[in-house]
Formats: sequence, structure tokens, C-alpha cells
Amino acid sequence: MGNRRRASERNRTKPAVIGGMIAVVVGGAGFGVYALYGGGAAADDSSSSSDAKPVKKGPLSATEVKSTATAFLTAWQSGDVTTAATATNDTAAARTLLTGYGKEAYIKDVTLTAKKRSGDAVPFSVKGTVAYKGGLTKPLAYESELTVVRRAKDGKPLVDWHSKVVHPDLKDGDKLVTGEAGTPPVKALDRDGGELTTAKYPSLGTVLDGLREKFGKTAGGKAGIELRVIRAEAESKDAKGSAKGSGSDETPDKTLVELSKGTPGTVRTTLSPGLQATAEQQVAKKAKSSAVVIRPSTGEILAVANAGHGFNTAFQGSLAPGSTMKIITASLLIDKGLASTNKEHPCPKFSTYGGWKFQNDDKFEIKGGTFKASFARSCNTAFISQAKKLSDDDLTKQAQQVFGLGMDNWAIGVPTFDGSVPVQSQAQMAASLIGQGGVRMNPLNMASVVATAKTGTFHQPYLVAPTVDKRTLAKASRSLSADTTAQLKELLQYTAAAGTAAEAMAGLGPDFGAKTGSAEVDGQKKPNGWFTAWKGDLAAAGVVQQGGHGGETAGPIVAALLKAGS
Repeated sequence: MGNRRRASERNRTKPAVIGGMIAVVVGGAGFGVYALYGGGAAADDSSSSSDAKPVKKGPLSATEVKSTATAFLTAWQSGDVTTAATATNDTAAARTLLTGYGKEAYIKDVTLTAKKRSGDAVPFSVKGTVAYKGGLTKPLAYESELTVVRRAKDGKPLVDWHSKVVHPDLKDGDKLVTGEAGTPPVKALDRDGGELTTAKYPSLGTVLDGLREKFGKTAGGKAGIELRVIRAEAESKDAKGSAKGSGSDETPDKTLVELSKGTPGTVRTTLSPGLQATAEQQVAKKAKSSAVVIRPSTGEILAVANAGHGFNTAFQGSLAPGSTMKIITASLLIDKGLASTNKEHPCPKFSTYGGWKFQNDDKFEIKGGTFKASFARSCNTAFISQAKKLSDDDLTKQAQQVFGLGMDNWAIGVPTFDGSVPVQSQAQMAASLIGQGGVRMNPLNMASVVATAKTGTFHQPYLVAPTVDKRTLAKASRSLSADTTAQLKELLQYTAAAGTAAEAMAGLGPDFGAKTGSAEVDGQKKPNGWFTAWKGDLAAAGVVQQGGHGGETAGPIVAALLKAGS
């Protein structure tokens, strides 16, 4: 995209103070080059002689971290890409991205300021100017961080290379490009015609990026000039512009600096302004929380919100759903005649399958109880005890054929993860019955699950009406039978009225149903808390990661959304 014009040489020096330390500005290539820590280390990678010293091992010293960071940042700032790249443990990748920083991103006059070291990590600030053709310029400023590691073969300290060192929004393989945006901007509207902005709804950043990626070229807008993050996933798109495979993990390109405004096209969504505002307020109360609201009768998505705005866990998360998965498992057992709502069903303290011993929370048991009692109290062993009567692929088929999950074919208008229920055997198959093992879901998936349980028929959720771009919504190959639907609704209603969901759902009945869940995750002290429920023609699901029991954490979020929409 053209070569960056180098500024004239400057040969003056002046002292500067950085983080309480004296630094010196050194002339060169139009950049103010800071000796960030003093005593900078050489960045060459010369071979050792036959009399080489023993390879240094063990933790890095403060001096090694500081001098390595100095070498890298000073070289990058001065435009010496080769030296900067050699100071990393991936010279080729670093050279490519740092070269593109000037030649493709058109970023110049870069100033890098190191901050206080934290162990082997060195945070630093970046200031520069994006200067494109025709005199278009905009300032650029952001914070980043590098980490120093020791190379195993010779003990040399080097910057651990990842693209996020250059900019925190970059994933490995992504690049920065300034030019005419690949897609025009869009003006996204809610279902009532109001504009959706991140100023009003902070959670919608990734959603708005996704809408632009999908509809920018067809919504009638005109592209502007921007500095953008171009995702590596774009390289895998076919000639028609559609992503290979499911595209479920695709992250939209991101605008960092707008040098000239484009003309936006207009895209209307199904989001409810009132419910979206409530969702934003509710997730803000719990760290690592996410929630989705849909309309069971149509599949319209009415709200989506995440406490963390960098990743859309609500649509793209891949988490074990815990006992909320028992909705699908219960439908399977009823279909196969292995359980019936008001018939006696075993709920022992323990149940063994495939060499694993499963137990209930606090090792409770229900003697002589019904399947409804086991479901309402979320008895694990009531489901594990039936594993021996199931084929390895029964749960996978039920999830795909009835609930539309795990086939990577949802087309809601932005990228999604459509759930995964892999075929497993032995203990892992049994664990899948209670939402552990290899099962993975997100709030969008689980809101759809409870909506299907309520109506008996899967309606693929969507954010933009399919008529806008003539896309085809996913369908399930079969619906629940009338008998299974009635029994499943009774199970969920009883759980909401008298089971583990009763406290959160108090006052919302009688046309309601709910299921709680807690999913154990290796390395976490507390499980992820799940809750999914319906009231009238609203269905919602939420998760609070590392929150604990779903009824206490995600339950109030979901209940507040259902109440707000009634």
C-alpha cells in the first residue's frame, strides 16, 4: 500500500524522565528513541564460539528483562525492523507485522514509553500518527505489553512474540491496515427504529462489528478510510465471501481509527431497547456474566449482554452448561420411555458408569421419589443411572435433530457458536448427560433449548430477519411429540415453582419454567453458574463464570429480564 516517507535525520539529544529513571533521546530516522532503562542490550543473534559459556537457565533477572525490552522497543521505535524482530523468539512473524506497521498501517512518528516492570512483563504506551494519502492524519495512542522469556537452546532472553505485542486487539496472524475500509459502516437499529450504539449499550461492540462485517456491503453504505484490524480468518474465506466451515469462531474486523467517514447503510435488528437496557444493567452487577433473551414462538433475539465487552460469550462462548443440559437429556429419556414425569425414578447418592463414580450435590438422595422430583432438585444420579440403557450417539442425535444444536448452521446475522454435543463413550458419555464431559454451550444456545422445550419445536434464533439478505435459517429434522412436550413443560414448571429455581423465579408464574445448572471447570474454585427459563413468550439464559450455583448467580439476572419483558 505504498512506502512510508522517512523524515530527515535529527542529531540532537535531550534528557527525559521515564518511570522515575533518566532516559536520553537519541536522534535517528525521525523518531525520538528512548534508552528506556539504560544499559541497553545488543539485539544481534550472533553464533557462539567453540568456547561458549554454559547455557544460562533459571528465572530471568530484572536486568535481563529490562535490557531485552529496551533493545526491542528502541529498535521498533527507530524503524529498525530487522533488529527489533531479532530481539524476539519469532523473527519472521515479528518482521512481517512490524514492517506492515509502517508500510500497510501507515503509522509514523512512533513514541514508545516503557512502564514499571511486573516480573517478566513490561507494559508500555504507544503514541504515533496514522498518516494516509492525501493528507489524511489522525493521532494514535494505546497501551500494550511484552513478556521476556529465555530461549531454551542458548539461554538468551528474548521478547515472547505474539501479535498482541504490537496492538492488544491483534490475534496471531491478524494485521493492521489503513485504507478504504473493506466494508462500509452500518447504522444498526433496534426493533423500534432507534439507533444502537456502544455509548448507549456497551455490550454491543462485538455485535455491531459483526453486523458491519455481514451487511456492510449490502446495506447501501459507502466505505471510509480507516485503520483496521484485519483478521486472519478472512484469509480462509472462499471466492463467494463466505467463511469455510461454520464460521462460528470468526471474530469481525475492527476499526481502530477513522480518518474519513464513510456513509453508513441501515440494518434493523430484532433487539428490544427496553430489554437490552435491562440486560446491560443486570450483567454489570456480576463479573464474567452473560445473558440472552429470545422469543420462543419466532426465534427473535431481544437482548444480548456481556459483563466483559472484549468477547461475546453470550453468542460465541463454549462452556460446559452443567445441569441445564438435563432439559435435553430429560426429553431423550421421556422419548425412549426411560423416564416419566410422575413415575418413580431412582435418585441414589452415587451412580457408577464407565469406571467413574458420580454423586449428587452434598451426596443427597431421594428415596421413592418421582422423575419430577429428581429433575426439580437436579439429581445427577437420576440421569447417570440411565446411561447403560443408551447408545453412545443418542444424546448427540437428540440435540441435533430436536434442538438444532451442534451442526454449525445457524445464521443469526453475526458469528455464533452453535453448541457441541459430541458422540462419546463410557464415563464421558455419562457425564454429557448432566452437561459435563465434552458438551459445550453458551447463553444463546441454552435460551434456545428452553424455548424449544416450551414450544416443542426448534426456531433458530436470529438477530436480523432472514428476508434482509435472503439467508436460510436452520431447521431441526423433528419436533418433540405432544406428550414429551407436555411432560418437559411440567418438569420445568415444577422446578420454577418448587425446585432449585424457585427462589429466583418467585412471583413470575404460573406460565413459566426454569432449570438451574452448575458446571465444574478444572482449575476453578467455584463452578460456572447457569440458569435458563421461560415466561410467556420470552425465554432467557445466563451464565456467571466462576459464580457458583446457578440459582443464586445467573438466576436473578434471568428472572429480572423475564420480569422486564412481561
